[in-house]
Amino acid sequence: MMKYLQKLGKALMLPVAALPVAGILMGVGYLLAPAVMGAAGDTTGFAYTAGFLLIKAGGALIDNMAWLFAVGAAVGLADDHDGTAGLAGLVAFLMIQQLLNPAVVGTIRGMDADAQTAWLATTEGIAFSKIAGNSFIGILSAIIGGTCYNKFKDTRLPDWLAFFSGKRCVAIMTAVICIVVSVVLLFAWPLIFGALVALGEGIAAMGGIGAGIYAFLNRLLIPTGLHHALNNVFWFDTIGLGDLTHFWAGETSADVKWSLGMYMSGFFPCMMFGVPGAALAMVQTAKNKKAAIGLVVSAAICAFVCGVTEPFEFGFMFLCFPLYVVYAALYGIFTIVTYYVGFRAGFCFSAGATDLL
Repeated sequence: MMKYLQKLGKALMLPVAALPVAGILMGVGYLLAPAVMGAAGDTTGFAYTAGFLLIKAGGALIDNMAWLFAVGAAVGLADDHDGTAGLAGLVAFLMIQQLLNPAVVGTIRGMDADAQTAWLATTEGIAFSKIAGNSFIGILSAIIGGTCYNKFKDTRLPDWLAFFSGKRCVAIMTAVICIVVSVVLLFAWPLIFGALVALGEGIAAMGGIGAGIYAFLNRLLIPTGLHHALNNVFWFDTIGLGDLTHFWAGETSADVKWSLGMYMSGFFPCMMFGVPGAALAMVQTAKNKKAAIGLVVSAAICAFVCGVTEPFEFGFMFLCFPLYVVYAALYGIFTIVTYYVGFRAGFCFSAGATDLL
């Protein structure tokens, strides 16, 4: 299993290579045009226009990271790195995303328009609304696409179906398998998502220690995309918390029942300084320092400037998962430290220098 996860980690490096520049573009864009994310600032002029364009350019990749994983990692998982595997990964992603779309799920369950609207406000409805663009679905699609390519690329069908033999068979088998996977996720996904929301409710009652546990689980769950379940509890107003939502509204701790910012503050020291520090350690200990610099330095700059850490995290989370657990634990520790020393800061986009300034 570990050997396969390492293979997956190497495959993910292909799409991850496109992310650092996107993160930096977004960070610079928000610096030039803070009004785009709701902060005070001009909404006209050259700086705003340039910043807006940079944000959209970077967001084209960051916001569609799951698509990059589905196609790029599938190619990386193929035995011969053939582009057909990328097509299979895309087929898998589109199938699963469409079949688990909230509107489709609601129709399958016989809900009318009013019932679907009410259902979307429930934990189960929120769970399916997080399927679209989910990195976990992108990685799962890549695994299905890459595996189907390796297994079916040499398939020989009867003469009357010969047109669909070989690599043309891959996409067909991928689609069939994805229907089965979607049916499984139809029942499993809301159960897992709901369990994490319940866990979040319990953590919320633990004060600063709970904030640390949340930060640890937030990082640990990123490979699965299930960190969105916890984010809905702590950052958005699912159970009456909404640390990010209330901060964005310009409120203070006097306006809420908790220390406002306690679920965001600990991310700043980790993203701005912890990630660059870890990157420096990797460069120092690497056998091929030139390759290491090319891989992690741009990702570290990306994390510092705008708090986009995925280019760094996906670079090693599958290659050395025990190290990733330590990395996630450090987030929890620093969140506890920042809570008890009284440091409070929040963000609109992420915990980078752009938001802190």
